Amino acid sequence: MKHDISLHKGCSFHHQKHFRKTNMGNNQCIQRIFLVLLSGFLFFNFIKLSSCQSIARCVQKEKEALLKIKANLTDPSGRLSSWTGEDCCKWEGVVCDNSTGNVVQLKLRSPQIPDSFPDNGTNYQLEDLSLNNFRGSTIPNFIGSLERLRYLNLSGASFDGNVPLSFGNLSSLQILDLNTFYYSSLESDDLEWLSSLSSSQYLNLEGVDLSKTGSSWVQASNMLPSLSELHLPACGLFEFPPLSVVNFSSLLVLDLSSNDFNSSIPQWLFNISKLAHLDLSANNIQGNIPDAFANMTSLRELDLSENSLIGGQIPKDLGSLCSLRDLDLSSNDLDGEIIEFVDRLSKCTNSSLESLDLGQNNLGGFLPNSLGQLENLKILQLWGNLFRGSIPESIGNFLGKLSHLVVLDISGNPWIGVVTEAHFLKLKNLKELHIAKSSLAARLTLVFNVSPEWVPPFKLRYMRLRSCQLGPKFPAWLRNQNKLQTFVLRNTQISDTIPEWFWQLDLSLYELDLGYNQISGRVPNSLNSLYLSNNSFSGPIPSDIGERMPLLTDMDISHNLLNGTVPLSIGRLSSLTTLSISNNNLTGHIPEFWNGLPFLYAVDMSNNSLSGEIPSSLGSLRFLRFLMLSNNRLSGEIPSTLQNCTTIRTLDLGDNKLSDNIPAWLGKSTSLWILRLRSNIFYGDIPSQLCSLSSLHMLDLAHNNLSRSIPSCLGNLTGMASDMDSERYEGNVLVTTKGTEYWYESTLYLVNSIDLGYNSLSGEIPDLTNLSRLVILNLSMNHLTGKIPDSIGSLGRLETLDLSKNQLSGAIPPNLTFSTFLAHLNLSDNNLSGEIPSNNQFQSLNDPSIYVGNPALCGSPLPNKCNKDKETSDFTEGDDEDGDDFDKLLFYSSIAVGFIVGFWGVCGTLAMKKSWRLSYFGFVDKIKNRLMLLVFQRE
Repeated sequence: MKHDISLHKGCSFHHQKHFRKTNMGNNQCIQRIFLVLLSGFLFFNFIKLSSCQSIARCVQKEKEALLKIKANLTDPSGRLSSWTGEDCCKWEGVVCDNSTGNVVQLKLRSPQIPDSFPDNGTNYQLEDLSLNNFRGSTIPNFIGSLERLRYLNLSGASFDGNVPLSFGNLSSLQILDLNTFYYSSLESDDLEWLSSLSSSQYLNLEGVDLSKTGSSWVQASNMLPSLSELHLPACGLFEFPPLSVVNFSSLLVLDLSSNDFNSSIPQWLFNISKLAHLDLSANNIQGNIPDAFANMTSLRELDLSENSLIGGQIPKDLGSLCSLRDLDLSSNDLDGEIIEFVDRLSKCTNSSLESLDLGQNNLGGFLPNSLGQLENLKILQLWGNLFRGSIPESIGNFLGKLSHLVVLDISGNPWIGVVTEAHFLKLKNLKELHIAKSSLAARLTLVFNVSPEWVPPFKLRYMRLRSCQLGPKFPAWLRNQNKLQTFVLRNTQISDTIPEWFWQLDLSLYELDLGYNQISGRVPNSLNSLYLSNNSFSGPIPSDIGERMPLLTDMDISHNLLNGTVPLSIGRLSSLTTLSISNNNLTGHIPEFWNGLPFLYAVDMSNNSLSGEIPSSLGSLRFLRFLMLSNNRLSGEIPSTLQNCTTIRTLDLGDNKLSDNIPAWLGKSTSLWILRLRSNIFYGDIPSQLCSLSSLHMLDLAHNNLSRSIPSCLGNLTGMASDMDSERYEGNVLVTTKGTEYWYESTLYLVNSIDLGYNSLSGEIPDLTNLSRLVILNLSMNHLTGKIPDSIGSLGRLETLDLSKNQLSGAIPPNLTFSTFLAHLNLSDNNLSGEIPSNNQFQSLNDPSIYVGNPALCGSPLPNKCNKDKETSDFTEGDDEDGDDFDKLLFYSSIAVGFIVGFWGVCGTLAMKKSWRLSYFGFVDKIKNRLMLLVFQRE
């Protein structure tokens, strides 16, 4: 505009100067003005066009960086397929600055996930590649060259390898999210780059392996003064170093959960003045809860759960934290009472506590009435403790203020007394109710005394009542509970039919568990989980169960009186994961419907009367882990298709009529924990391929027609040399131990067993030294020969050893006495010889029947004495005086033996020196004369 104005002024001055000139002069001036205006218009449009052309193209250097990023990513979903052409600003997910053309944002979050980045008008330089599947690609190093980047989100994108050190160049970065979501294996060996992110406000490295960085995570993050959120869960951290100066002046959120800290809570944590959220759960933190927590007045969420070494009492001053909204101290080793702690919480005038979880501890005493004064409480969990006495009515009656309570879980405590309507009067918002005694087998001392006409003020979605007395009638107060999704009345002494009004509620049940009652009646139409085990249901399984319950995921109707055949419609339950119909009276063949059950991982049809062959379509269950078909009438071979079930852990086909050789391909099932084929008609040898089952801890091939020798490689079953974890097994397994059959369920992981008894095996017992955790070894009723190997004596965990009814010879290995856990031993009916050991554990193994049938075996508890026992018995006859003389005889005899042993040690010297020789033989003569005198006196 200045240019235009100056020209205009110039023209006016010229016009004034020549004002009196002719009209032609005037026309020339007008023409000049027009030309100037036209040139100005064209100039501005040229500038505009030039500007547009520069915005249309991105910066070449940044385009090249983007192409390098693309080249270094494995992109099976084609997220970067549009990254072609000259103008990178038109590529999908690329956002350029309107004025400079610089790339400021990469918004490539997975299209299945909404873009939730809160821009709020701020011009973040942003890169979001989160929740894609880049299949283990490394994070492109070129990202570190985008120095103006302020937001970087690579979470859940399946990156592997090291975090690039070039991230240290991102000094403007405010938000960094590398959360792996456990989809990848990112790691960082050096956190120097982290300390360079001076502008950082939010850091999330969840799942990134930082175990090699030692304690540097503290020093690095302590150098970031603007940091408000630090998330480092599951990073392999193990050390809280001392910290002299705390720079976490802006820190509001600290999440260090699921790491390996094994020390007490560090003191410097209590110097973070603004901390509002602290999560130290799922570590190995030990010691008492420090009283210093009471000084953290800004704390709103505190999670110390799942630290089994945190013990002692809950500090009463912790109840003074009136700012607390969520407090989780569950799954620890806390003890004592909670009265003072809760009393202080209840006195907070503006208490904001909404969730209190003290479950799975050793807390005891009575529940305080002051619990009912926590008026903002929505979640109260006291499960799995030692609280005694009755449940206080103040939780729900008019004296209490828990009208906002949504979840009440007081299960797993030794409650006594009566529960009435008064406990629930004000709980109008209650959605979850869990009440149970601490043990299924315990006497039911908690009784529901509720009027059948009572109408509860709440509409429950989840109700679990276990091991408390509700019966004998089905609870009529459930008539208005039409929102139930989980319905559990387990072991509640109900002996009634399910009333028709219950089905008229038309519930969309996810779980139904009426186990351990005496309930009968029909089942509902729409369920996700069906648990009716241990009842008295009779009749056939509905033939249209697949149509009536299409959403079923778990089905357990075991231990009932059901009969008939297995319905074909079960094959339509496409979401089914567990199927247990064991311990009924079912007959007929197992249907070929398994192709339609892709998610099934547990099948238990044991203890019925099913016949025919095992369906080959079972091999289509690629997630199958537990297959139990024992104690039926199945025949034929083990279908070879089962080798496709590569994740199988338990294969129990025992007590059937299966025949043929044991297939060698079973050795490929390296995930097997249990292989039980006992009581069938298998013949041939034991395939040596079974020695490859490195996870096996139970091998039962007893009661078959197996022959030839036991594979020598059996001692390589390394699963029997290591402790198993306590991962739950589906169903149970019958184990023969101590001469008796026992059902093992929850403690099955403790049993390491080999049972090859009642076959026709021959040859020698192989070396089993390496099976250091072996508990049961049964090789009885075979044709084994040779000696009992000394290696058996090194099995320090052995409890049962049965080698009876073989052709074993030689002595009982002396080191077998070191098997101090040995409680059941049977060596009868062999060709053993020598003396029975009498020390250590053998002192308690004094039943003669476990040694009979070995004619050359002697010693207690058998009646036939060993030779030295007879000699001892002869010497002990006579009076006391004779006994004394005999003791003297033994004493001098021992001296004589000592002489014989040491004779050759001195004979050379005696031969060389005459004086020594005379003295020596004189001493011998004296001993000889004394012995002859004693013998003469005895006679």
